[in-house]
Amino acid sequence: MARRADNPDVGWPARPDMSLALNRMGTFDWDLDSGRMFLDPTALEVLELRQEEFDGTVDGLRRCFAPGEEARLDTRVAQAIKDGRSHYGAYVRSRRRDGSSAWTHIQGHILRDPSGRSYRVIGILRDAAHDPGEPGAAGEEVEGRRRMTGVVERTTAILAHARTVNDVTDILKDPQALGHLGAVSVMLGVVDGGRIHLVAEGQLGSYVPEIEYTRIDAQLPMSEAVRTMQSVFIVSRQEFQQRYPDLWPYIEPLSVRSGVYLPLIAQGRPVGALGLLYAREGDFTAEERNLLMALGSGVAQSLQRAILFEQEHDLAEGLQRAMLPRRIPDVPGALIAVRYRSARMGRDIGGDWYDVIPLGDGRVGVMIGDVEGHDTDAAAVMGQLRIVMRAYIVEGHTPGTAMARASAFLRELETERFATCTYAEVDLTTGMLRLVRAGHLDPVVRRGDGSVHRVQVAGGLPLGLPPREQAGTGSGYPVTSLELHPGDTLLLCTDGLIERPGADQDSGMRELVAAVHSGPVDVEELADVLCDLVGDSGSGDDMALLVLRRRGTPAARGGGPLHQRLEPGDAKAPALARHLIRAAVAAWGARRRADEIELAADELMTNALVHTEGGGHVSMRLTAQGRIRIEVEDTSSDLPRRREAGDWAVSGRGLMLVDRLADEWGVEPRGGGKCVWCEFELAAPEDAD
Repeated sequence: MARRADNPDVGWPARPDMSLALNRMGTFDWDLDSGRMFLDPTALEVLELRQEEFDGTVDGLRRCFAPGEEARLDTRVAQAIKDGRSHYGAYVRSRRRDGSSAWTHIQGHILRDPSGRSYRVIGILRDAAHDPGEPGAAGEEVEGRRRMTGVVERTTAILAHARTVNDVTDILKDPQALGHLGAVSVMLGVVDGGRIHLVAEGQLGSYVPEIEYTRIDAQLPMSEAVRTMQSVFIVSRQEFQQRYPDLWPYIEPLSVRSGVYLPLIAQGRPVGALGLLYAREGDFTAEERNLLMALGSGVAQSLQRAILFEQEHDLAEGLQRAMLPRRIPDVPGALIAVRYRSARMGRDIGGDWYDVIPLGDGRVGVMIGDVEGHDTDAAAVMGQLRIVMRAYIVEGHTPGTAMARASAFLRELETERFATCTYAEVDLTTGMLRLVRAGHLDPVVRRGDGSVHRVQVAGGLPLGLPPREQAGTGSGYPVTSLELHPGDTLLLCTDGLIERPGADQDSGMRELVAAVHSGPVDVEELADVLCDLVGDSGSGDDMALLVLRRRGTPAARGGGPLHQRLEPGDAKAPALARHLIRAAVAAWGARRRADEIELAADELMTNALVHTEGGGHVSMRLTAQGRIRIEVEDTSSDLPRRREAGDWAVSGRGLMLVDRLADEWGVEPRGGGKCVWCEFELAAPEDAD
């Protein structure tokens, strides 16, 4: 057979790009690592986007989608990547230049490297409303039927992706969806025991008798559809008045002349009813009835899936919450708030946890952690790990030892799971905070003066992994110490709080730090604000959060008998500081340690002036536990390291001297730099006798 030559420019077979273009199907190529995106001319045409308006990034497409659709699409893509799927599809509403909405169908193929990491998405997008019309005047009726058929098909396809009852109702209420069926109002009722619960109503709000629940045995068309499991067609206003007198007073003032109420039947039983009201009058054709009943079948299946999904999720979430602490104890000297938000993943539940452990003598332990995976096994491991970690701490083990023992316990379970965890022990009397971390996120601290910074905690491996074979590493979980002043707030969270679809953790952490900085002082209000960062379009992961604020009135940071600026090149400032330090030491009755304290302070000041730019501040005060504390702040984020100097070296002995002279010393990273501190008991060691 000879080849037709309708278009001599199109070869046979047509090139894929030409085949797509002729059917108004555009292509896109998305580099997940860089965020770059390519759209071919047809894709730009479908989105009504000019070439010069598109900057080649995902952000450049945001104006093309209706409000809320971008987040829904991001969630769909993120879920496909997380589940390890190679494909995803979605119907989304796009915005035309004239302000109207259109349905766009997007399909993507996810490319992964040998390790399974997704790095690229290649796909197509098409105008879902594109449907060539029939030629001739007789095509209007055919076109109407085809349009109605297309609406039913597209709505059913979109409903197939609905995961919650809210998803179903949002689709049905959208005027761009069922509005093309000619209906002026759409209502959805869900069977709840012996009643029908109205969960959605459309434009006219004409579901009556204007109450949330109605009885199944009521003389109302929706109740009749559920009761008889037969569709109810009403073809005139007179029929409304005669068959449903209780309904008529509410229908009479409306421009409604006909309606249909479809029973939603799944597995042989009614799960709800769908009502459509029309401004037209007259009977429904056999084809219209068949299409509407097909629509009802699709809605019923989607609604049943959504109901089961929510029931299973509620059950799974209840099981996981039962494994978390039932109540947070009141801790004198602290205000504590906790939050947990589960992922909307059906039966799947996560292994996130938190705990608060009163230790007596003004001390409290707080922890947060995350077991790998989202299933019942992860939750079971979480419950065991939380309890055993709590037991080790209550037994009196040091933070590092408790973490090491918990890691060994998890290995002995042979679950092939690992977990991350951060544990903090706070002495609320002195403010001393000891932190230990096992592969988890760094904590965040907000000081009483409003400054916020991440605390760089020296960490060990996640729990459950074999320990490193290194000598002299102790437990493998080093402890980081810093002071939590009155009014300071400690924040611990799991990665579900900072993960965002298509973004890295650093950007999420920056968003978190900014929210903590601008958030309210009240811990409960702050916890609520931070939870709002996740929202319904978050990472799809579980999230746990713990906020602890040390009670007391915030004082100016570094305040005390001495607080002096150190300017580069100012030789008088260190000398004056040494003089004031010696005078304060004598006033506090520690004259025998004056030389040691002055020398250590001098070394810290010298380091700040020599090894950083911009100078710093030196301060000294008497702590609540009766120690003299020297703090030197500078604007450099580089942390100092103690090193051994050679016999003829002219530098390198500063921190070694501080380590030998002081009873304790350490470094606190701060928002604009760091603070190096050292502490001395008022009495020298030989005075203890």
